[in-house]
Amino acid sequence: MLVYQDLLSGDELLSDSFPYKEIQNGILWEVEGKWVVKGAVDVDIGANPSAEGGEDDEGVSDEAIKVVDIVDTFRLQEQPSFDKKTFLAFIKKYIKNLTEVIPDDQKDHFKKNVEAAVKWLLGMLKDLQFFVGESMKDDASIVFAYYKDGATDPTFLYFAHSLKEVKC
Repeated sequence: MLVYQDLLSGDELLSDSFPYKEIQNGILWEVEGKWVVKGAVDVDIGANPSAEGGEDDEGVSDEAIKVVDIVDTFRLQEQPSFDKKTFLAFIKKYIKNLTEVIPDDQKDHFKKNVEAAVKWLLGMLKDLQFFVGESMKDDASIVFAYYKDGATDPTFLYFAHSLKEVKC
């Protein structure tokens, strides 16, 4: 199994269990998330609790909650939304920090194409949710999420150059 860690924080942000599609000239990865039910599952084993004198769950919690698989699996932490000015200040600093740690053979491609990807993100800023890894370190990579037209499950966006592959 491959896990993708954030180059800036070391947080695990994705794995090969979630297929991605390269967009914006390979600058961003697009990953489809899914709402899933987490928690107790009602299993009918054929027993009749009322006939056996056990109508209560005897203190066992059977609460099930809906979570987004990627957020839950990698313990992503949602962050407040950005306005345009704050986003541009953040992304400028982020690109500078990321450029310093990207392998040399990828820097030219990143520098050449990142501006168009940022403009594309800026155009949908009001529709984006923002997540960081579990450590919530300052200046770490941001994972973006949004709902495509008519979609009931979120789509996640990662800066491809911010991820390093780790075999588990």
